[in-house]
Amino acid sequence: MIHTGRHFLQIPGPTNIPDRILRAMDQPIIDHRGPEFAELALEIFAGLRTVFQTSGPVVMFPASGTGAWEAAIVNTLSPGDHVLAFETGQFSTLWKNLAERMGVQVEFVPGNWRRGVEPEDVETRLKADRNHAVKAVMVVHNETSSGVRCRVAEIRRAMNQANHPALLMVDTISSLASSDYRHDEWEVDVSIGGSQKGLMLPPGLSFNAISDKARRANKSAKLPRAYWDWEEMLKQNTVGFFPYTPPTTLLYGLREALIMLHEEGLPNVFARQRRHAEATRAAVRAWGLEIVCERADEYSDTVTAVFMPPGHDADRFRKLILEKFDMSLGTGLAKFQGKVFRIGHLGSFNDLMLAGTLAGVEMGLALAGVPHRKGGLTAALDSLVSADSMDHAAAREKS
Repeated sequence: MIHTGRHFLQIPGPTNIPDRILRAMDQPIIDHRGPEFAELALEIFAGLRTVFQTSGPVVMFPASGTGAWEAAIVNTLSPGDHVLAFETGQFSTLWKNLAERMGVQVEFVPGNWRRGVEPEDVETRLKADRNHAVKAVMVVHNETSSGVRCRVAEIRRAMNQANHPALLMVDTISSLASSDYRHDEWEVDVSIGGSQKGLMLPPGLSFNAISDKARRANKSAKLPRAYWDWEEMLKQNTVGFFPYTPPTTLLYGLREALIMLHEEGLPNVFARQRRHAEATRAAVRAWGLEIVCERADEYSDTVTAVFMPPGHDADRFRKLILEKFDMSLGTGLAKFQGKVFRIGHLGSFNDLMLAGTLAGVEMGLALAGVPHRKGGLTAALDSLVSADSMDHAAAREKS
């Protein structure tokens, strides 16, 4: 089938790349040992600290987010170390698997993929660890597979209440630059990020924001590392360079992405993503479908995962929408395969793009014969208009 117009890429990452970033990347390569590159890199490092909301270092690797997971592990842990992790979806499971392959012992707390980490559970388990065998707690802030967001600030408070010295490692890959995330204030020790979601870039850059406590752990960590070594990176980064050839084109794009985020203002970015998430959930409820996430205070701002009614296959539904409307929705992962479709609403995104997305879903439900009520799109539009009216009223009061 020949399609006209734009493709709607509504997976929860990689996201649409704005024209400004594409143009910024379309530049000649420069000398990565020269002063022009050093100026570029130092500007980027400063901008990344504002996005992670940290005054500490942010180390950057050419890699997907999985590389940043591995870097977090090998820079802080030793063979046989125990860590505490929680099953909140596919990506928490993959992180657990990676840690085990690196020789780390993982206590993996089972979950139903519909809820985040319970802070009370963290506190109970750490209080019971009187010998402080647990060296790290690993949490996925925003589970892309399930649309569940963990309450990181509460988890840190639980760890402090237990008076436990474990490191807190948090995967922010699908929340960074999209949802409020505070590395320093929440006392996170290693925050893990990627370029292809809220930062609006192609895949290929990954990040570790690092606390002083994590750097101290690095000094005694015994897992082998070479490419992923923080200290080798930081020696060069302080003057704007890398210990290897960096991905200059992606760095051009990252600088432009950081400029765009700061032009809009991070609080405004977070509010925009929240509005779109709330409108999407309003549509799902109006259709009579079930949101995967069970708790309102754990709803994701970047992706909404939706159960298909029994007897209807989510992948066939997604295929129909792709063929008819040239729109890609996120697939159900692992045990959600065929049962769940996911609507991404993050990155460079606006109200009319969301309206088009939800119109495509509503038409797809009708064409696929999926039992639902009409009016989801209308409910989403009402949600957006209501939010805009409240924003305008608040602005008038301030003026």
